[in-house]
Amino acid sequence: MKKLNLVALVCAATLFAVGCSTHPARSGGAGSAELQRPASERPVTSDAQARAKSHAELGMAYVSARRYGVALDEARLALAYDESYAPGHHLKALVLMSLDDPASARSSFERASQLAPGDPEINNAYGWYLCTQGETEAGLARLAQATRNPYYSTPTRPLTNSGLCLVAKGRDSEAEAYFRRALAVDANNIQALLNLAAIAYRGRNYEAAHAYLNTAHQSSYMSAESLWLGVRVERARNDREAESSYASQLTSRFPTSREYQLLIEGKYE
Repeated sequence: MKKLNLVALVCAATLFAVGCSTHPARSGGAGSAELQRPASERPVTSDAQARAKSHAELGMAYVSARRYGVALDEARLALAYDESYAPGHHLKALVLMSLDDPASARSSFERASQLAPGDPEINNAYGWYLCTQGETEAGLARLAQATRNPYYSTPTRPLTNSGLCLVAKGRDSEAEAYFRRALAVDANNIQALLNLAAIAYRGRNYEAAHAYLNTAHQSSYMSAESLWLGVRVERARNDREAESSYASQLTSRFPTSREYQLLIEGKYE
């Protein structure tokens, strides 16, 4: 999976309503495809599907542990038991993204989407994939579909991903609205907080950037990128004590990072 820096880290929709119904659509009605439960949460209907589900779930655990080779094996086993099991193709796509094989990942995403067009987990991941490939509008459409789905328990993910997608294109004002919406869903969304801090800094709203960073760091989360942003924010605010504190933490925690090198070279902008 392509990585973005703090300016576009790795999910608020736009300020208008997203048109999300609070009631599932009736079968066959308009929009019913968008209201599917995640395929990974649906009950299995055969022994083969049960085996496929087991391997797909295990594969997702391996993805979380960054053991991509084993995760790919699990995806293949899942699909060997049931080629029509959408989460198996979803898992395979995620692994291929992580292994920097976007062409193969696209094929797996497309197959997963064909099998479960309204699955919000698949639409979120596929939407993010499209964003990493520069297909911004198509990616945002997929992410919006995931956000609208009332069965999706974590709408903050596609909301944050939408913001990241727009930040990567320099569309900060639109991205800001998505990140704010994401915070409304989950006030502890670190990615949204850090990206709002970065957007505020780029807009020279240093007090807002300071506030967002403080809130993010209260969670004990710190990265080289967030500390480097803190250095620059506090430098812009003329708070030398806070600037020095951030610089000290960057030096002690991430001495081999690119951000530390920028600090040493005094390249603040």
